[in-house]
Amino acid sequence: MLWLDASDKTLVRGLRAGQVLSLAVMAGVAPQASLTALWALYLSYVSLGRDFLSFQWDALLLEMGLLGILTAPVGLRPGPGRYEPTAAQVALWRALVFRLYFGSGVSKLKSGDETWRKLTACDYYYETAPLPTRGGWYAHHLPPPVRRFSTAAVLALETVAPFLVFAPRRLRLLGFWLLSALQGAIIATGNYGFFNVQSLVLGLWLLDDASLRRFLPAPPPARPRPWWRTLGAWLPAAPFLVLGANEILARFNRPREAPRWLEGLERRARPLRAVNPYGLFAVMTVHRPEISIEGSDDGETWHEYTFRYKVSDPERPPRQVAPHQPRLDWQMWFAALGSPPIWLLAFMLRLLEGAPDVPKLLAINPFPERPPRYIRATLYDYRMTDPETHRRTGTWWNRERLGLYLPPLSLAPGGTSSRLQWHAGE
Repeated sequence: MLWLDASDKTLVRGLRAGQVLSLAVMAGVAPQASLTALWALYLSYVSLGRDFLSFQWDALLLEMGLLGILTAPVGLRPGPGRYEPTAAQVALWRALVFRLYFGSGVSKLKSGDETWRKLTACDYYYETAPLPTRGGWYAHHLPPPVRRFSTAAVLALETVAPFLVFAPRRLRLLGFWLLSALQGAIIATGNYGFFNVQSLVLGLWLLDDASLRRFLPAPPPARPRPWWRTLGAWLPAAPFLVLGANEILARFNRPREAPRWLEGLERRARPLRAVNPYGLFAVMTVHRPEISIEGSDDGETWHEYTFRYKVSDPERPPRQVAPHQPRLDWQMWFAALGSPPIWLLAFMLRLLEGAPDVPKLLAINPFPERPPRYIRATLYDYRMTDPETHRRTGTWWNRERLGLYLPPLSLAPGGTSSRLQWHAGE
């Protein structure tokens, strides 16, 4: 939709439209049509946002949106009775629950990463998470046997527990509580946007009316469903189930080629993000490099820009951010793990130009009156302080300067030119 116009005004109008459509879904006003419009809007934003909207929860939201379109009633349904999803629709959602968890577990086992094989992943996880929490700081200092047990528990919950999704009722309810407990532990020790909320909501598809009667009033009796509607529900569900099964099987390096019809189906589904692979932290990051953006007027004295959420000031405690996801702060964590991305140069260029909207993304702008003449990026290594150091000094992090990530930059002659040049002062 944004091929037509991607101006700031259009982007904001799209957000407002999304808010109205969300309220319509919550109120039960033409839910299928409202969900279709919401899905099309979000697919447009994801396609335009690229790096900034390429996270697994963005893909999961699109996939959940498509399943929501298939499951939701067409319009308002007044009168007695209730709308009840078909067996095919329930199977779609439970299959997604299975793929979400089992895909994550398999990706860890097949990655060959030593931290998972030696059960040391949780020795690093809390310290190197993109946006740590205070709970993660305390979890990092748990005894080593507890951390190893936590690693083994994650592997078990992501490789064995997903099969409970298809088990009889009592085992399926056990699977619901186990997977919900895993999500609760992740929420307490890491900030992953709305991913954990999505995962918890998905888990509700493992429940039934009898399970929910303890918390909700008894539902009215369901309307009789004609046979043709039951049969017809399997037709749109079949491609999703086939693509989902193929995505799981592909992780096991099948030697033979897929049939042409399946390749064609995958090719058509890919631009729609209809079925996606999932698997966070398949390879554990064991170090925490962080980028500090600094500005200067003379090339000698440098002042640091402070971000709202990412790790920077060693005395500032980790904070709970989720379900909000600060996209810029997240991308700064990814940028520190590799070579400078193009968007980071564009960000630094806007700071040099004094673009009014960009500093609003930061907590502290050390140049509130006018932009600096030079800007650079410095790389630091961060480590969580031990409890004794924290009690004595109040610091949450130790950091060590590793060197320059990007050398000093300045605007090319002309002041407002969109070109950058290296500054030879350092």
